[in-house]
Amino acid sequence: MAMASDVERHRKELKRPYTKQIIVKRSPKVAKNFYRFLHRRRLRIYFKRQRYLLYEVNPGEGFNLRRDVYIRMANLVKFLNDDELWTLVLPPWNRLYHWRSAVKQSQIPWSTFFDPKSLQRYIPVMEFSEFLNATEGRQIDEVYYLQGYKEGWKDGKWEEKMDERDCIEQNSFVEDIDGSWLWWFWDFPNVTAKNFKCISIQAQSTYLKKFLISTVHARSVFLVRAETLIHGSFSEWSREFWTARRSMRFAKHLRRIGDSFRSAYLNSTDTEDKTALKDDWRRMKRKHGVAIGGPYVAVHLRRRDFLYSHKEDIPSLAGAAQQIEKVLVELDLRKVFVATDAPDDEFEELRGHLLPYEVYRYVAPEDVLAKYMDGGVAIVDQWICTHARHFIGTAVSTFSFRIHEEREILGFSSEATFNCFCPDDKPGCDQPSKWVAIYD
Repeated sequence: MAMASDVERHRKELKRPYTKQIIVKRSPKVAKNFYRFLHRRRLRIYFKRQRYLLYEVNPGEGFNLRRDVYIRMANLVKFLNDDELWTLVLPPWNRLYHWRSAVKQSQIPWSTFFDPKSLQRYIPVMEFSEFLNATEGRQIDEVYYLQGYKEGWKDGKWEEKMDERDCIEQNSFVEDIDGSWLWWFWDFPNVTAKNFKCISIQAQSTYLKKFLISTVHARSVFLVRAETLIHGSFSEWSREFWTARRSMRFAKHLRRIGDSFRSAYLNSTDTEDKTALKDDWRRMKRKHGVAIGGPYVAVHLRRRDFLYSHKEDIPSLAGAAQQIEKVLVELDLRKVFVATDAPDDEFEELRGHLLPYEVYRYVAPEDVLAKYMDGGVAIVDQWICTHARHFIGTAVSTFSFRIHEEREILGFSSEATFNCFCPDDKPGCDQPSKWVAIYD
């Protein structure tokens, strides 16, 4: 319960609790003065100039961790908008480590992967291209390169703090002869930055609110290496995390592709599975067990780099098949959907271990891959996994974590959601933490 009180303390620090209930207890004169003050405060916010927060993540980070960093930035902007007008500028997607197809993957807008209207229902957002059109000169005012402290934690104690420091590591920002700063800016031409500084920081994302409002007066602020900031009090145990997370709906065109595959091969529809979405996520609050899911087991079986970076967490293909078959027998199901980065020969080996069960994977047609690229194909995989009767993921994989969250939002039982493969030599391995969606 200390955790809950800590969250509440931070909420009070970040947002004044102006409520009608407080005023009712006071005299009409006090109430009148209060509402007059509140009206003036709202007018001050309204007439303040629009400000923009941009961010970027370490190039080596994958698609699903970047989605998590978005939530940290979204909640910072949410609290900033209590006092000023801020819009979060979404960093364009470019080729990532796991996106290995030959199609061109650069300057991809967020609308390719996510529903912009859904994001807008939580905070103001815009694409980077829209930001360039909305501002003059194609110049970002302030760039803050976030880094840790060279000396680490003082006396082994972690505390929230930040300081302007010399840059610890080499970065790709270069000062031009006119004093402006050059960077690749996602390959958009003629974009520069006015000022550049390195900031050592250890804090949750919302810690920056006071700094951005009271100290920084620039119209546009760019936070580089935003993954340095943590969720802190607004992690998975907070309503702020889940509100931002619920707003991150996949783009409708990708959901339709996944739904068509479910219907054609897995006998799965939203009506039968009890997984229908409401148009507005704010009106949707599901209880555990409401969603049944389609008559298939879905698994995310991570291979490739995990075979050496997390080999202690990964089963053999035969071991994975045994664990899948056990669930199929228990649930009296005949179909399996596999989301995997395994090469074709490994997938066929897994399929052979699972005979006579029906084993499926999604292979994107050329036109779909060209249009929505590897990120879109990965989302289709996640969407199909989200709707299964039972899901088994890969330990410590953010791809699996995001599926857990989608299933939690749809109302699946925890027992059918928070599962992962065990290595062959640890059949009773620890299973994922069970996070519960929190609503207002």
